[in-house]
Amino acid sequence: MKTAGKKLAAILMTTVCLGILSACEANESAGPQTSMNAPTGLVTEQPAETMPAKETPEPEEDGVAFTVLAQELRVPWVIAFEQDIVYISEREGNIVKVDGSSMTRQTVHLNKKVKHAGEGGFLGFLLAPDFAKTRLAYAYHTYEEKGQTLNRVVILKQNGEQWDEVRPLLEGIPGAANHDGGRMAIGPDGRLYVTTGDAQQRELAQDKGSLAGKILRMTLDGKVPEDNPFSGSFVYSYGHRNPQGLVWNHEDIMFNTEHGPSGNPGGHDEINIIEAGGNYGWPDIYGDTEKDGMITPIFHTGEKAIAPSGVTMDENNRMLIATLVGAALYRYDPATKDMSVIFRGEGRLRDVKMKDGRIYVITNNTDGRGTPSQNDDRLLLLKAVE
Repeated sequence: MKTAGKKLAAILMTTVCLGILSACEANESAGPQTSMNAPTGLVTEQPAETMPAKETPEPEEDGVAFTVLAQELRVPWVIAFEQDIVYISEREGNIVKVDGSSMTRQTVHLNKKVKHAGEGGFLGFLLAPDFAKTRLAYAYHTYEEKGQTLNRVVILKQNGEQWDEVRPLLEGIPGAANHDGGRMAIGPDGRLYVTTGDAQQRELAQDKGSLAGKILRMTLDGKVPEDNPFSGSFVYSYGHRNPQGLVWNHEDIMFNTEHGPSGNPGGHDEINIIEAGGNYGWPDIYGDTEKDGMITPIFHTGEKAIAPSGVTMDENNRMLIATLVGAALYRYDPATKDMSVIFRGEGRLRDVKMKDGRIYVITNNTDGRGTPSQNDDRLLLLKAVE
């Protein structure tokens, strides 16, 4: 077994080894996959759809009250902020803009059509650091080419109430009905990080020549950084099954959460400290199993599956994790090693973000695996979380 070495030991023994609240599971579901084929993208001429947002206090759940900021979202995936404006990607291929009490569904024009089926579709979405000036953003979406399901990373530009593809940064990432990854984040080093799933081909996770089952790292203009661990390759770490959470603590240590195996055994969702060039073992090891040259997780869920998705860090260096099967927002405190549910009762949660000390979450009950209410899915603002 390979450990994270002296650096990891120092992190774990001194500063809050920000352990990340772990989450999850293998596939995102506790039941059979429902396939949804409603591809959009590729120059559609539908006008932006405007509808009122909702700001209504809801009853407390587990001691936490919340306000509904937007509703009737269509399989939302990620939250992004431009000051007080919230943008939310939808898996069928749109971006929803929530500005105060107004909510506008904006069309995305892509050069390759979004393939919205299973866990695939229009997934990761991230505003460029200079978005206020350039109106540029990054997106990750599934598409089909020559009969193959693939994923790509593109640059978009906001033009009025629509988004247009500027150019692709990376294409041909293996995809499938399940295990498409899709989380994107800009690290403290100013590089763009992208998670990819194993595309239901387990062996690809150990193949450093494949982009599947990896965390990728690139410059903001899509080039391979010279200090990447494998010369000429976007691969930053490998041996991943379906990573859907990326975050850095206040000491700039990188963590991920990812789904463990399905079936029997199940569960074993992981929290990992990510090192350049690290091999995280899938499919050879998971949970407490060990193998020379492979890094074991700092936390796993045992046989319980919660299916972690979006993650964020709070002001006290604790990880907040939105979970799908777990249907709750979890918090892991590395100082006390306590992992607890801080919010539940609204079904599957796909993403969580913090802004100005406030916690925002999106539900994911319309993804074919949940039980949606009449107003699902929704953007919620939590109140007074201790």
